[in-house]
Amino acid sequence: MGKRLFFAVLLFFSFMGSFAQTQYKRIVSLAPSLTQSLYYLGAQDKLIGCTSYCMAAKEDKKEIVASAVKANLEKVIALKADLVLVTVLTDLQDIETLRKFGIKVEVFQSPKSFKEICNQFIRLGMLIGKEEKARRIVLESEQKIKEISSGVKWKKKPRMFFQIGADPLFSVLPNTFMDDYINFFGAENIAKTLKRGSVSREFVIANNPDYIFIATMGMVGNEEKEIWSRYSYLTASRKKQIHIIESDIACQPTPITFVQTMEILEKMINE
Repeated sequence: MGKRLFFAVLLFFSFMGSFAQTQYKRIVSLAPSLTQSLYYLGAQDKLIGCTSYCMAAKEDKKEIVASAVKANLEKVIALKADLVLVTVLTDLQDIETLRKFGIKVEVFQSPKSFKEICNQFIRLGMLIGKEEKARRIVLESEQKIKEISSGVKWKKKPRMFFQIGADPLFSVLPNTFMDDYINFFGAENIAKTLKRGSVSREFVIANNPDYIFIATMGMVGNEEKEIWSRYSYLTASRKKQIHIIESDIACQPTPITFVQTMEILEKMINE
């Protein structure tokens, strides 16, 4: 029994020692949301490379090593990155190539809920030695979401259409983190039975939403608002409840941007 305990303790401290030695100092992020999360965690000093869509990092003049879909592996390797953060959108072959060069590659799935966003944020915090801060941010975010949700009262459950594309039209679907915007307000997603995001205007008109939210796509967002406003028989149009929201905030899965989006939506709803 004594020997077993001794070896168990030895194994534990060996593991903790090796874990503590893994301190990543040269991080490359191939996803804007992960880059933004590094900034929220105060780890931007470790970031050496990012995509052309990582706005905060570009302002800090971090090295651009990828577009929205393709990474420049030669640049990543030349930068001597010791950790590369990617999502499932990154090419599998690129991931394997980086790993063959001895680079740690951490893959994050597309979160399907606010809870998954929080879990991934904590996982990132643990990975870079910022677990305590990550958990604090998550706790604060959860509390704010509860406050916002409890502050909205409906006489009748409203129907919402959350548009994230224009040509073709795309709707927020169930089992996505953006669907939680609707769920947390106690509303109903008009696309709740759909499995594909592509919808027609006829579909939206037939479901007659009380609110329409459009994630901005440059000038397209304003154009879409004008188009929906012309349908005067739509409840959302009649009650002037067609709104545009920044996609850089609403479509970015971090605890902080999720709360920011909920706060913006709350103001729009209460206008």
